[in-house]
Amino acid sequence: MPKPFPAEFRRDVIAVARKGEAPLRQIAKDFGISEGCLHRWLKIANREDGIDTGTKATSSDESAELREARKRIKLLEQEAEVMRRAVAYLSRDVNPK
Repeated sequence: MPKPFPAEFRRDVIAVARKGEAPLRQIAKDFGISEGCLHRWLKIANREDGIDTGTKATSSDESAELREARKRIKLLEQEAEVMRRAVAYLSRDVNPK
């Protein structure tokens, strides 16, 4: 098993990657590590620093709330479609073309 990189080295690589001045592929190549390793280090550092990456797992309460919101949105979209059709049907008698 390879020897782990020193913590200071990891911090330096992560700091450079977070600046966003170069693609991650190039940063990994410059520091002599794999791109996958760099992605893993960034993911771990973001989690430790509390940076939201958008891949945070939601709790079961949030998942249930999200499901209910999606159901409600679907119902409202259906109701809006019915109203549009009703308006179109009723207005054809008012404004014959």
